Amino acid sequence: MNAPLVHPPKVDPVPSAEGTTPVMAQFLAAKASQPDAIVFFRMGDFYELFFKDAEIASAALGITLTKRGKHQGEDIPMAGVPVHALDGYLARLIRQGFKAAICEQMEAPSEARKRGSKAVVHRDIVRVVTPGTLTEDSLLDARGANRLAAVAVRKGRAAVAVVELSAGTVDAVACALEDLGATLASFRPSEVLVPDRLFSDEATKDALNGSGGVVQALPQALAEPVGARVRIERLYGVASLDGFGAFEEAEVSALGLIAAYLDTTQAGRIPALTPPRRSGETGFLAIDPATRQSLEIDRTQRGEREGSLLACIDRTVTSGGARALAERIARPLRDPVAINHGLDAVEWLLERRDLRRDLRDTLRASADVARATSRLVLGRGGPRDLAAVRTALATAERIAGLFPPERDPLTGAPARIAACLDRLSLSPDLARLQIDLTEGLVAEPPHLARDGGFVAPGYRPELEAARTLRDDSRRVVADLEARAVADSGVPFKIRHNAVLGYFLETSAKAAEPLLRPSEASPFIHRQTLANQVRFTTVELSELDAKISQAGHRALAIEGETFEGWRRTVQALALPLQDVAEALAELDAHAALSEWSEEVGAVRPVVDDTTCFEVTAGRHPVVEAAVKKSGEPYTPNDCRLDGSGSACARLSIVTGPNMAGKSTFLRQNALLVVLAQAGVFVPARAMRLGVVDRLFSRVGAGDDLARGRSTFMMEMVETAAILTQATDASFVVLDEIGRGTATYDGLAIAWAVAEALHDRNRARTLFATHYHELAGLETRLAHVCNLSMKAREWNGELVFLHEAAPGAADRSYGVQVARLAGVPTAVVSRAREVLDRLEGEKAAVSNLSDLPLFAIAEPPAPPPPSVVEDALKGIEPDELSPREALEALYRLKGLAGR
Repeated sequence: MNAPLVHPPKVDPVPSAEGTTPVMAQFLAAKASQPDAIVFFRMGDFYELFFKDAEIASAALGITLTKRGKHQGEDIPMAGVPVHALDGYLARLIRQGFKAAICEQMEAPSEARKRGSKAVVHRDIVRVVTPGTLTEDSLLDARGANRLAAVAVRKGRAAVAVVELSAGTVDAVACALEDLGATLASFRPSEVLVPDRLFSDEATKDALNGSGGVVQALPQALAEPVGARVRIERLYGVASLDGFGAFEEAEVSALGLIAAYLDTTQAGRIPALTPPRRSGETGFLAIDPATRQSLEIDRTQRGEREGSLLACIDRTVTSGGARALAERIARPLRDPVAINHGLDAVEWLLERRDLRRDLRDTLRASADVARATSRLVLGRGGPRDLAAVRTALATAERIAGLFPPERDPLTGAPARIAACLDRLSLSPDLARLQIDLTEGLVAEPPHLARDGGFVAPGYRPELEAARTLRDDSRRVVADLEARAVADSGVPFKIRHNAVLGYFLETSAKAAEPLLRPSEASPFIHRQTLANQVRFTTVELSELDAKISQAGHRALAIEGETFEGWRRTVQALALPLQDVAEALAELDAHAALSEWSEEVGAVRPVVDDTTCFEVTAGRHPVVEAAVKKSGEPYTPNDCRLDGSGSACARLSIVTGPNMAGKSTFLRQNALLVVLAQAGVFVPARAMRLGVVDRLFSRVGAGDDLARGRSTFMMEMVETAAILTQATDASFVVLDEIGRGTATYDGLAIAWAVAEALHDRNRARTLFATHYHELAGLETRLAHVCNLSMKAREWNGELVFLHEAAPGAADRSYGVQVARLAGVPTAVVSRAREVLDRLEGEKAAVSNLSDLPLFAIAEPPAPPPPSVVEDALKGIEPDELSPREALEALYRLKGLAGR
């Protein structure tokens, strides 16, 4: 799911329904409505797959491929999976980038038989499952968001619309076309919708490739603004979008794609979605896909969460909180005021350890109410989702009670936390729902509503009566028998058979008084046998019907109760989502405070200057790994100033491999991410002038699928930096130019450094092994040298991991080669060559003296030939055709001499 689908997506033609059975015709009709999806066709306890779908599923899932009947003279391929195992198979298909359409039985077979013995059970597609529209817990990562994105371009402007269907949140971002990749990557979508014409647009191809999600092409007509606006208004049930804000055309187009796709995949069910949150292009720190991968912000370069910055700092105790923290780290802010509001919340909880402990303990008992609400609204939820709603509402009440009711402007909760507490204040409707669920829902409900047993005893009297009949029918029958004997004085016994149902039976002699006609007698004669007489009563007949239907009746009442609760949740979806967001945000704030205390992080000073000052900064991920092994971590200072007034704007970082240059570069870039995400930073102190774009070109990689070598990828990423970086940007570059010839690489690195200093004027850390670049400190106004220190001790190389002023005196490459296990003979030869080179001033003569590097002297250029001399005297444009022919013969004659 990391690469986009090819365009146009290949769709096999649906077989003709001519001459097929009614059931197969039904399948083919379903397939025709979703030709690009694998159709799971419900048949009793199995979902069956036919034709090409069966072959694809068999290969993808490892299930048996068999045959069933014939179609136009050929066997029909078939495969199937049990109904109860569907989620597991769907998860495997979705991970491989497939779409699946679920075609359900919409009625019981008994209902179909009422229309005739040959009637076919009605079936219909109830849902199309795609990577970006998952809602089931079994298909989702509890601690990660699952987003569906759409991209549109109108009048030179791009827009990204994003919906997280499992939580009901919607975002819309308009941006410049060159920022599309960074904007799309910040959401990390599982699936990206795009108008088909954009597949051939080179300007958007890289952005789509870097999104990380499966790309789905939709018809261009769905992105036309007029129709898109109508679909959005229908999705939200509003007459106009004006109440949501002033959307650009590109935003409307992108949201329209989302609306069209949800209508198709959810089979007409309308999800509960928050109004689109509009965040302008200046609202968030722009981080392109290459930089995200280089810095391993939320995933390592292997694509794993473990080992990333996010995994390192995550101390959340709820799944919603984990997702909120992930979004906060993935999309750092750009507004110093908003950033400081987040820092205020972290600092306030950091100072109140007891309150923070109680808050986190209370949150641990909470549930994922956002996803539970979404499932209930879409008709996919069960009793456990209702229990999640109940738990979350109870948690909200308990958390509100932890905080003092009075809001002191000096010591009270800061704005972000106060806003969360306001959203946790339950409205009368939510309070009523909580009471109903507390009273009516059992403590441990079953997974499925159809199983029953989730309504608490005593909640509904008619349900209790049905359950009593179902579970205690013998006792009920015995009670009725005793009353019949007492009322009549006849020794009755209640019996049952398939013909009469329940009846009262006694001996013929004892029955004689009851056989005499009497209007007052409740006993009705039913049957006379040789020795027994059988009677019934109105109450017994009703009891017979009630007992036989009690089980069905109990399930029906529970189903009715569940549907009532579900409708209430649907009506209260938006306030429930507010509660979910407030709980998640509080968890994220408390988790960051907890992490800050653990690692000794401090509050950064964030303002709108161009400074970057870090005292004793530490790489959070590397420090955690080093401490786990019991070793100390060496902190480092770093100072840059975009204006150049306080210190250099560009630092040339030199030093040997393994000394920590890459770690130093990434460390400072990650401190920018943390600070602008409203997170405390692992340092003694930090001051940051807010950054608009963050760029990191650290580490080598190629893109063989697109014909790009490592050096080519390096140049593509460098070009992006040089064209997009501004005087408010922060850039880290490592070993630019290393993938080509020495002088070519040095020339490129030199020119790039000058451009960043003179034209982009971005705060830059520039690591290199070209020690010649150290001379830029004296040639450019705002450049300084830093070096990662290393020492030789008793023949061993010791890395100090310390960044100090000045350029490195040597690279220690031979020593690093020895540490890496290069054979001793090779290391010795390398040292010999190095000593020879360092002992001579003229590098060319050195290399010429060594056989390994000997270069043949270029031959002297030959004197010009008579033909060349004659050619120099010819002006082709001045020759007539005849003169040209004569000149050609003359040249031929000269060449023959």
